[in-house]
Amino acid sequence: MNAGLADTAIQMVSGKPYMSDAKSNLVPLELVKPADKLEDEMVRKILGFAEDLSAQIARFRGHTFTDLGEFDALLEQDYGQSRGGKKGNRTYQSFDGCLKVSVQVADFIDFGPQLQIAKGLIDECLTEWSAESPAEIRAIVTRAFNTDREGQINRSEIFMLLRLEIEDGRWLKAMEAIRDAMRVTGSRTYVRFHKRDTPEGKWHPISIDLAKMA
Repeated sequence: MNAGLADTAIQMVSGKPYMSDAKSNLVPLELVKPADKLEDEMVRKILGFAEDLSAQIARFRGHTFTDLGEFDALLEQDYGQSRGGKKGNRTYQSFDGCLKVSVQVADFIDFGPQLQIAKGLIDECLTEWSAESPAEIRAIVTRAFNTDREGQINRSEIFMLLRLEIEDGRWLKAMEAIRDAMRVTGSRTYVRFHKRDTPEGKWHPISIDLAKMA
């Protein structure tokens, strides 16, 4: 465990022990409530383990990408072509088919001003269709263009709109505007691990959230 966190709990000043409070005031140790001392000790203990685990996962992530990169380089050397599809997604399996490592590249999608044009065309369609427009479509539109507390629209519902089969010309133009509005603003690489008992069995994930260590 990281001992540095525990070492900062008590400070010696002129030979007497003190603890620093949230306002950076030094409080004599004998004036600190026992419950506050116990809570401080507990938090420092937990954070010590958390820091060690975070560092261990970071090292594991680095070793994992190094191993995968070296293997890919070996294949490219042997076959003259890199592994993975257009987005760089790829899967590796053990010889017995019971262990799997998957690499997935996810794009971050944002939307340009064309999205407001699409919203206007969709509103025209819904107004003209009036009562004839299914409630499900109205609900999807409402959810798609409602922003959350960060001001972000609901991307999954926007993509749901694109899957609806509606032949109205304005609707089709709106869908075209949505596609034109899409902008890839970045990407993140995820590594996922799975195992199963037999080659015919169901895959079970081994949960390690490497993405947040990037």
